Amino acid sequence: MHDLNHAAPTAATALPDPPPHPPTAPSASEIACRRFAPEQAAAVRDLVLAIQQQEFGLPVTAAAQPDLLDIPAHYQRGRGDFWVALQAAQVVGCVGLLDIGGRRGALRKMFVAAPFRGGRFGVAQGLLKTLLRSCLDRGIDEVWLGTTEKFLAAHRFYEKHGFTRVDRALLPRAFPVMEVDTRFYRWAAGARPSSSPAC
Repeated sequence: MHDLNHAAPTAATALPDPPPHPPTAPSASEIACRRFAPEQAAAVRDLVLAIQQQEFGLPVTAAAQPDLLDIPAHYQRGRGDFWVALQAAQVVGCVGLLDIGGRRGALRKMFVAAPFRGGRFGVAQGLLKTLLRSCLDRGIDEVWLGTTEKFLAAHRFYEKHGFTRVDRALLPRAFPVMEVDTRFYRWAAGARPSSSPAC
């Protein structure tokens, strides 16, 4: 009598299963930029903190960034807004536009998860173009930003997309300078537009 719980392997069962097909990497067409929704708050916070703390070793916490704790109250008011880049339902990037008055905005919280950086996906380009198009639609004439000297790739990225470096003394009074900010940029409506598509 055969033991049905431990049947001897047949020719069919003895063969190993074929290897599964490797997952297909998402393409740029599968990345979507959307206005931030409250249910995405934890994902945005985790994305930003992981890049700040683990990738760049910055001594910054969520508590030191109140805008991360209440994104709608800080960004989605006046002419400002906040966007996320989504691959399926996963947040892989974000950017915020803070209305600082006088038809000016501050670009804040521009972050993209490491696997989704570069021209292959166009996440950063899509987020930035979405923000700048919104500025033109909402009557924002200038966008200012602060970054750290460590973000070398970010410097090249902003300069490529029409931002010019400015001295800290030229910042608008209402511009919120973070402790880690040491390098500053300005974009003006009418600057050379990027040829990259919005996502």
